[in-house]
Amino acid sequence: MRHFGHLDDGVRQRLFHRQPEPFTRDGDPAALSTVLGATLYSPATRPSLLADIHKQTARGVVSMVLCLEDAIDDRDVPAGEANLVARLTELAARTPDPDADPLLFIRVRTPEQIGDLARRLGPALPVLSGFVLPKFTEESGTPFLEALTAAEAASGQRLFAMPVLESPELAHLESRREVLFGVSRVLEKYRDRVLAVRLGVTDLCSAYGLRRSPDLTAYDVALVASVIGDVVNVLGRADGTGFTVTGPVWEYFPVQERMFKPQLRRSPFAQADPTGESVRRQLIERDLDGLIREIELDRANGLLGKTCIHPSHVPAVHALSVVTHEEYSDAGDILHRDRSGGGVLRSAYTNKMNEVKPHRAWAERIMLRAAAFGVAREEVTFAELLAACLRA
Repeated sequence: MRHFGHLDDGVRQRLFHRQPEPFTRDGDPAALSTVLGATLYSPATRPSLLADIHKQTARGVVSMVLCLEDAIDDRDVPAGEANLVARLTELAARTPDPDADPLLFIRVRTPEQIGDLARRLGPALPVLSGFVLPKFTEESGTPFLEALTAAEAASGQRLFAMPVLESPELAHLESRREVLFGVSRVLEKYRDRVLAVRLGVTDLCSAYGLRRSPDLTAYDVALVASVIGDVVNVLGRADGTGFTVTGPVWEYFPVQERMFKPQLRRSPFAQADPTGESVRRQLIERDLDGLIREIELDRANGLLGKTCIHPSHVPAVHALSVVTHEEYSDAGDILHRDRSGGGVLRSAYTNKMNEVKPHRAWAERIMLRAAAFGVAREEVTFAELLAACLRA
C-alpha cells in the first residue's frame, strides 16, 4: 500500500518532489499511525461491504473502520457481526496479499465482541489490523484492552487498538482532568497496542445538545476546542509519552443553503491549472470548504489524520497531508543543523527563522508525514494535488 498509489505514475512524477513510501500492515507502529490519513467509516451491516472496500481502495483510501456501534441500530448487531465475518472471510479468500487492502478495523460495542469476532474470523483474522474502542475511559477501556491482548495471544496476530475519547465525563470541566490522566495511565500500560487516539466530537457535543453547522469548524465551538486542546496537552506530547491524536469527524456532505461566504480563497485555485476554479466550485457545492479549513486547524493543533463518514472527504484530507516543499526544506535544515549543535538559521525560503532545538520535534513529525504522504514539488499547490485526486 501507498498513499496516492491510485494516481498514474506520470501524475505522481509531476506532483511529487519525494513520493509517498510504500507500507505494510506489519510495519512500525509510529509509521502506521502517521499513514492512517482519512479513516473512512462504514456500517458493518452493508450488504455490499466487500465491494465497498475494493471500490474505496481504488479511490485512495488506506484505512477503514467497519462499525458495529453508533452507525447501526441496536437490533442489527447480530446481523452486522455475521455480515462482517462473512465478508472478511471472503476478502481473505479473494486476496492472497493482505497488503493489497486497506488497514481494516472493527468498531465494537463490548469487550466480549473482540474475542468472539477474532475466533469467528479464524484464518481470516490477518485481514484485520485491530479494533476501535468506543467511549473510552480508564474504567471502561481497561476491559477492552485486556480482551484485545487476550485475542492477540490466542491468535498470534498483532492487533492494534484505537480508543475513542467521547464520553460526557471528558466534556464536563469538573471531571475532564481526572478522565484524561486516567486514560493516559491505561494507554501507557498498553502502549505497544495503541495505534492512535481518536476524538468523538459528535458525542461530546451531544452532552450539551450542540451541533455545529457546515459553516463552522470544531474549533469555532468553544466547548469542543477546549476539549481538543486538553486532549493534545495530555496525550499528544512530543516527548515520547504522547500518541497520534486524529481529527474529529466532518458530518456534512449534502448541499445546503449557506449562511456565510465560502471560506476558500480563489488565488490558490487560479494558480493550479485551467480547471482550478472548477475544482473550487465543486468543493463549495459539496460543503467541503469548511472541511478544508478544519483540516488546517487540526494540523495546527497537533492532530493528524481524520475520521471520515463520506468518500468525498478523503481527497481533501490526503491532499492537505502532503508535506509542502517549504516544510520539507525547513525540516531538513533543522535536523541537519541539530547534529552539529543547534542554533538559529534563516530558512532557505528566506521568510522565517528556524530555531533548531525548539523546532526539532516539529521537524521529526514533518519527516514522518513526508514518508507517508510525500513531498510536493516546489511549484505544486494543494489545489493541484486535490484536483488530481478528484480526477482520478
